[in-house]
Amino acid sequence: MAYAAIVLAGGGARRLGGVHKPALRVGGVSLLARVLAAVPDAVPRVVVGPPQPVPPDVLLVRERPPGGGPVAALAAGLAALPGVPAEVALLAADLPFLTVASIRILRDAAGGADGAVYVDPAGRRQLLCGVWRVSALRAALGVVEPAGARLRDALARLRVVEVEAAGDGPPPWYDCDTEADLRTARARAARRGPAEAAPGLERTARARAARGGKGGGMATLDEWVGTACEALGLDPATVDRDLILDLARDVAHGVARPAAPLTTYLLGVAVGRGADAREAAARLAALAAAAAPRDPR
Repeated sequence: MAYAAIVLAGGGARRLGGVHKPALRVGGVSLLARVLAAVPDAVPRVVVGPPQPVPPDVLLVRERPPGGGPVAALAAGLAALPGVPAEVALLAADLPFLTVASIRILRDAAGGADGAVYVDPAGRRQLLCGVWRVSALRAALGVVEPAGARLRDALARLRVVEVEAAGDGPPPWYDCDTEADLRTARARAARRGPAEAAPGLERTARARAARGGKGGGMATLDEWVGTACEALGLDPATVDRDLILDLARDVAHGVARPAAPLTTYLLGVAVGRGADAREAAARLAALAAAAAPRDPR
């Protein structure tokens, strides 16, 4: 059955100092990109919020009035849907551990009800991590004034199936409302790896690499280093980029190109065991220079 997706990406993020939360990265990937990766087959995919980068196949719309709250955002998202989808995934834009499988579970659970949502251990319905019948949402919003209304009140009369998250990992409804939430998400993603944490992201990463970092991808080497460090739980300030690149160049020229990445890996192992980075790099560079073929002239 065809389904659509509406992602609410316009909150004020007051507890995060007012930053644009969907753009924050977990495991080297923005929160919004992680959520969109969980609904790759939804048509259409609608993001509701202020102007921001979205994939070409994603519709970007704005709630009225801007900043009018989740009910106004939901109304704008529904207005952007064609008449075809019977179901819609209604999602927050800050769910780093949402997956294709967790959306499938909701769709299977909904059955003949108006919707299905995840519930946390305290029994609270996670209304922005659910799948709903489009007709039920439109009917519910038809009797409320969207601007300023509470989503919980607007959807209170709908028949909802409550789904508990299974497994030991972070639940699909885990969101990033505070700095502590964000730090925890980043640490968990570093342990799990971005592809495992959100299936589908590896395809996004390959496409970004094929574009050479253009079109909203990794624009600079420094950005890539920062993203890689975030994914591995490292401090970018501890990475001496020029030292590593110089060593890789010397080894590639003096020994062979394939030796360059292997040697920089060995340098990392040595530093991890307590060696001084500059001393170890100098020693390896000297070995590479000694291995270089001599000019016969």
